[in-house]
Amino acid sequence: MMATEKLKNVKQHTVYKLDGKRVPGVTTILGVLNKPALVKWANNLGLQGIDSSKYVDKLASIGTLAHKMVECEWTGEVPDTTAYSPEQLDMAENALISFYNWQEEHKVKPVLVEVQLVSGLGFGGTIDCYAVVDGVMTLIDLKTGKGIYPEHFHQLAAYAQLLAENDYAVENVRILRIGRTEDEGFEERVVSREQLKPHWEIFFKCLEIYQLQKQIKGG
Repeated sequence: MMATEKLKNVKQHTVYKLDGKRVPGVTTILGVLNKPALVKWANNLGLQGIDSSKYVDKLASIGTLAHKMVECEWTGEVPDTTAYSPEQLDMAENALISFYNWQEEHKVKPVLVEVQLVSGLGFGGTIDCYAVVDGVMTLIDLKTGKGIYPEHFHQLAAYAQLLAENDYAVENVRILRIGRTEDEGFEERVVSREQLKPHWEIFFKCLEIYQLQKQIKGG
């Protein structure tokens, strides 16, 4: 086990650089896509008199803690939870229990955890976990929330590309959706690298659009 280390409760924005120049992250690039489900969700909250931005901040904080708890399971570190309320801790622990239940059914050997990588194509990303899962080289991505959406696979296709460019073979990818409440539950989706090909094409086109938009703004 690694030496005990407390983790900060606030995840700092990651800056990716290629040849000394800043490049966008995967999620920033995918921001060029329209997300109708997100708009509908925000509208529904508005109709209930709920400020969607504050609601997102609260859930994001719980999601960040849950994510760190799982990360610490892989690295042997100890998360600093002092800044969180008992309610937030309780919800994050719900997600951790879902992860424990999944892990008991698999043999997992982490190789990379929370590693930042950069592509020669001009983008960067942070890998949640690259591991040997049941003997298969696997990219694991953690999601906290109510669903798994198409853009998540676009994101994973980009992460798989990052790993491949850095000489890490990816045979398949797993999305683990670890809900923060019993209602959100647990969900797992496993796809092969071959099945990610159309998602990579979408991401690559988003990258081209992003770069053209930057070029136009720069001009």
